[in-house]
Amino acid sequence: MSCYAHPTALVESEAVGSGTRVWAYAHVLKNAQVGENCNIGDHAFVESGAVVGNNVTLKNHVCVWEGVTLEDDVFVGPQVAFTNDRYPRSPRMAEVRGRYADKNLWLVKTVVEQGCSIGANATIICGVRLGRYCVIAAGAIVTKDVEPFALMMGSPARRVGTVCVCGEPLAAGGESKSCSNCQAKAAENGHFQSHGSAR
Repeated sequence: MSCYAHPTALVESEAVGSGTRVWAYAHVLKNAQVGENCNIGDHAFVESGAVVGNNVTLKNHVCVWEGVTLEDDVFVGPQVAFTNDRYPRSPRMAEVRGRYADKNLWLVKTVVEQGCSIGANATIICGVRLGRYCVIAAGAIVTKDVEPFALMMGSPARRVGTVCVCGEPLAAGGESKSCSNCQAKAAENGHFQSHGSAR
């Protein structure tokens, strides 16, 4: 099975995995890496040097810039904003041309670990690592690393709870927390015990 590209999509990369779907007016640049079974929504943009794993969902109007890595099973809601330069200026500005002549002087990498979900209109400031299976609430602004399984809200984003692998907030229950949906249990350190569905 090959990837599917809508007639109005522009897919210039040869590194797009089998089963991936690229929808209307989306653009995947040459040298971008996109895994298998992904869904790239309308008007999304994946820049050269960006890395998108398998089973990733990019909703409409998401831009994934160079330096951003999305691991497997990541969900990115509509209009989520990634960045890759902490102190951006126009590279065409005379005073900063020297800095932008060398990518190592400005490019700041971001890693979104396996299973993370990012809600609509959240902003991810470059240089952070979002831990596996964490959930970033809609509209949150993430400025620091996020622990695995953390539920983050606000501006700047702060931890307000813990979620399960399936994404449900965990209700407190004694020394551990348990998920009513998949029955997984998590201690405060984020290590899960389950009947095989969580880890």
